[in-house]
Amino acid sequence: MLIDTHSHLNFSAFKEDWKKIIQKCLKEDIWIINVGTKYETSKRAVEIAKEFEKGVYCAVGLHPIHLETGLVKIKDDIQEIEFKRKEEDFDYQKYKKLAQNEKVVAIGEIGLDYYYRPKTKKKLKEFKEKQKEVLLKQIELAKELNLPIIFHCRFSHPDLIDILKKVKVKKGVIHCFTGTLKEAKEYLKMGLFLGFNGIIFKRDLKEVIEKTPLDKILIETDCPYLTPPQIEGKNTPFGVKYVAQKIAQIKGISFEEVAEITTKNARELFNL
Repeated sequence: MLIDTHSHLNFSAFKEDWKKIIQKCLKEDIWIINVGTKYETSKRAVEIAKEFEKGVYCAVGLHPIHLETGLVKIKDDIQEIEFKRKEEDFDYQKYKKLAQNEKVVAIGEIGLDYYYRPKTKKKLKEFKEKQKEVLLKQIELAKELNLPIIFHCRFSHPDLIDILKKVKVKKGVIHCFTGTLKEAKEYLKMGLFLGFNGIIFKRDLKEVIEKTPLDKILIETDCPYLTPPQIEGKNTPFGVKYVAQKIAQIKGISFEEVAEITTKNARELFNL
């Protein structure tokens, strides 16, 4: 059994075939957690999960790239949403209501993202503070509902580490980890998991994977993105097996051991 702990079958890239993909995954013993990035995709993730009795779950949250700041212009991603990207403010009560559905197993993906950023120092400071403010509100929501957190972090690990040291989050995963070994050790010290996906075929994360205990690793796809080289076309939750194979190769252990322990990790963290 495998669990794709970070999938986006709730995105428009899968509007025609999400159900067929899920049915095939379940037949092959692959479970899925679809992750929201804004209210629209979070709600869609809940709707999809509700159609299946077992094996399909979801997370809800506001990704920092969708946060209304008025300070950056971001290109539309047609794989994510069908219509023009609309930034939003974080509505605590609205997300809380959605997150109380029994199929919601985490708050996420939330965090910090400094990839698209303003050019002036003053605007950059304001931009970062706005992201931090909304991140703290969503951490508060996760704590209120006793849910783990799926963290997104791009070009912002020092700030995220600083925040997490202060607020003491005990249950969560750093999704699509691409930081340094030193940063990985900081997260592990806090008791957090590290999530690995197809990015490990493109970036050198060998040392990080070698030195991260298997019982602190989650596997994911982030589909339709970060497609492993073994797949032609768009990525799907089936890609998680190639991630598991690569981790097994790096650690010099069997695929079966990686599958067993990462599945155990996911089930325990997300209470599946």
